Amino acid sequence: MNVKPLADRVLILPAPVEEKTIGGIIIPDTAKEKPMNGTIVAVGQGTKEEEMALKEGDKVLYGKYAGTELEHDGVKYLIMRQSDVLAILG
Repeated sequence: MNVKPLADRVLILPAPVEEKTIGGIIIPDTAKEKPMNGTIVAVGQGTKEEEMALKEGDKVLYGKYAGTELEHDGVKYLIMRQSDVLAILG
């Protein structure tokens, strides 16, 4: 991974979107809900005020519109502040 988040930011690989059909009709990508969970693939070092509580490999839950989308080597990621993560899934 060539992307290294700074300060209190984390890089998340969103969970794949589930394919849904309704009565044989395939829902287009634009109508699908974005996943709100994923796996942390890189973390920053934290700040003086806030220690980094998350680590690589954590499965997390985040807000529907949290973070900034980033595409690297054809893979879509989200980068967001640690405070935008709502929970660690266990």
